[in-house]
Amino acid sequence: MRRIAMILSVGVLLAAAARGQQANKSPQSCQALVQLSLPDTTILKAEAVKAGKLTPPSDDKNPIYGTLPDFCRVTAESHPSTDSQIKIEVWLPLNGWNGRFLGLGNGGFAGSIGYAGLARAVKRGYASGATDTGHSTQGAEWALGHPEKVADYGYRGIHEMTLSAEAIVQAFYGRAPNHRYFSSCSNGGREALMEAQRFPEDYDGILAGAPANNWTHLLSGGLYAYRALYGDPASYIPASKIPALSAAVLAQCNPGNAQGFLDDPRACHFDPAVLECKGEDTDKCLTAPQVTALNALYAGAHAANGTLVWPGYPPGAEDGQGGWADWITGSAPGKSIGAGFVKGFFADMVYSKPDLDVSKLDLDAALKDADAATGSIMNSANPDLTGFRAHGGKLILYHGWNDPAISALGTVDYYNQVVATAGTQQAAGFVRLFMAPGMQHCGGGPGLASFGQGLTDDKLQPDDSDHSIYRALESWVEKGTGPERIIAAKVVNEGGKSKVVLTRPLCAYPAAAKYTGSGDRSDAASYVCAAQP
Repeated sequence: MRRIAMILSVGVLLAAAARGQQANKSPQSCQALVQLSLPDTTILKAEAVKAGKLTPPSDDKNPIYGTLPDFCRVTAESHPSTDSQIKIEVWLPLNGWNGRFLGLGNGGFAGSIGYAGLARAVKRGYASGATDTGHSTQGAEWALGHPEKVADYGYRGIHEMTLSAEAIVQAFYGRAPNHRYFSSCSNGGREALMEAQRFPEDYDGILAGAPANNWTHLLSGGLYAYRALYGDPASYIPASKIPALSAAVLAQCNPGNAQGFLDDPRACHFDPAVLECKGEDTDKCLTAPQVTALNALYAGAHAANGTLVWPGYPPGAEDGQGGWADWITGSAPGKSIGAGFVKGFFADMVYSKPDLDVSKLDLDAALKDADAATGSIMNSANPDLTGFRAHGGKLILYHGWNDPAISALGTVDYYNQVVATAGTQQAAGFVRLFMAPGMQHCGGGPGLASFGQGLTDDKLQPDDSDHSIYRALESWVEKGTGPERIIAAKVVNEGGKSKVVLTRPLCAYPAAAKYTGSGDRSDAASYVCAAQP
C-alpha cells in the first residue's frame, strides 16, 4: 500500500510539471522536488549542487567531494510513527544517470548518513539514497525508552528510505530505475538481509558483507566473550600478548608460508596450551587462566544445554591493526570495540538500565531476554528467501576469514541454511557466498581484502565483473550469469603509494582456490576453483 501511495503522489507532481518538461529535455527541476508529497515523509530541501562545489555536511575531509559532477541533493525526513525522525538523503546525477538506484546501509549502531558512499555512487552515475535510521548519536543511548526508534533502526529506516528514494527518483527522471541495488557491510549486511527477508520487492540485487544478521545471538556471543575475558581479572589477555599468539598460530597452521594469513582457518586446530607460561609471566606466553579464556574465545558461546549460541573466532585473525587488540581484548579490560556493542545493546536496548553491569548477566537468561525484547525487530536470520527469489532477486554474501568483529562461521552457517531451505538447485539461481582469506571486518587485514566490495577510485583492480563483487552482482541481475569467481587482491602501502602484491580468486562457496602446482603463487592465474576436501 505504501508503494502504491508513493506512485500516486509522484503522478500528481509529474502531471503538474509536464508542460515545463516539454521545453526542457533535462530531468525535472531539482528545486521542484520540494513540492513532492509523500506518505509519512517530508521533503525538507532540494538543491542543485554544482560540480566540485559540495560543502561536506560535517568536518569530513574526504577529497572525493571536490570531484563530484553536477547533482541534485534532496534531504527528507520520514515519520512512520509519532516517535520517528528518520533523516534521508537522495543524490541524483543531473546528467548521465546510469538508470540504476543504489541504496546504502549503516555500520554499528548507525546514527549518521554515509555521505562518502553517496558521493562515490553519484560520481559513477547512480541515483543513491542513505539514512541515519532515525537517530543522530553513535552509541545506543538513544534507544532508552524509545521502542519506535529501535524499530526504525532495526528494520524500518532502510525501508522508508528505499520507498521515499524510489518516489523521488521517479519524480525527478520521469521514470523508475531500471534496476535497484543495495550494498552494505556489518550492521549494513544485517540491513541488507532484512530487506531480502522482510521487504523482498525493494531491491533486485543485494550485496551483504559480514552480516550481523543473527543480532541477538551475535551480541550474546559477545557477552560470553566479555565474561570470559573480563569476568576474572586473571583471565584478561592484554594486547601486548597478541603478537606472540598470532605468531604461534601461523607457525603451526601456515609453516613456511610467508603470506601471513590462513586460507581457511577451519583447517587450523591450534591448542593454546602450547603458549602456557613455564616460568614467569611475559608477553611471550599465557597464564593458565588466559589459556582458558582463549579456548573459550575459539570455541564460541554455548548455552547450558550445550547448544551453540554463536560460533567462536577462527584462529589466524589475532594480530594487526583492526584485529583482536581493537575488537576483542581492547586496550584495557572492557575497553574493546566489541565490549562497547555488548554494553550498549544489553544496557540500552534489552534491559533499559544505563548502569547495567553486563559481566553479571547469565548467558541463557540474557539471550532469552534479548530475543523477547528485540529478536523480531533486529534479527534477519530467516533462511527462507522465497519472496526475494520469486521477485527475481539476486543475493551475494561475502565475509573475511580474519574478521575479529563478527565470526565468519556465522555467515557460512546462514548460507548453508538458505541452501538447505531452498534446495541446492534453486539456491544456485539466486544466492552466492564468497569467503575472503586474510580479510578483517569488511576490509583491511593481511590478506585478500580488495575485490570491489565498495565503489572506490583506487584504480588498482579493473572495475569489471571479474574483479569487482559489486559489478558481478549487477551482471548477474542484468545479464543472468551468476558469478563463480572474483579476482581479489592483497594491497599494501609502500612509500605512501598503494600497490597490489598478491591476487587470487575468491570462489563461490563451497569451492575454494587451489594452486595448480605451477606458476607464481602470488598470481591468480596459478589457481583454479575446486571443491574442498
